[in-house]
Amino acid sequence: MYLKKVDGPRAVTLADGSVMTLADLPPKDTRRWVASRKAAVVRGVVYGLISQSAALELYRISDEEFAGWVRAVSHHGEFALKATAVQKYRQL
Repeated sequence: MYLKKVDGPRAVTLADGSVMTLADLPPKDTRRWVASRKAAVVRGVVYGLISQSAALELYRISDEEFAGWVRAVSHHGEFALKATAVQKYRQL
């Protein structure tokens, strides 16, 4: 079996002990950003699976949008990434 050469780690261990791999990240052509996909990208960057610049380029998201995702997860958890919860968790 041959493994494709990738930059960075193939897998990282999260705080809860679970393992996250590159296969756990959403596909690069994702158009519908549900909370779980946003959270997967945030976890991937925070735990060093993928660099922030690579994630921004791969998923074509802005720096400000990603910073908002990180801020929402750090302050309120994954639930704050839901579109229906924007008003509830918006920072004034």
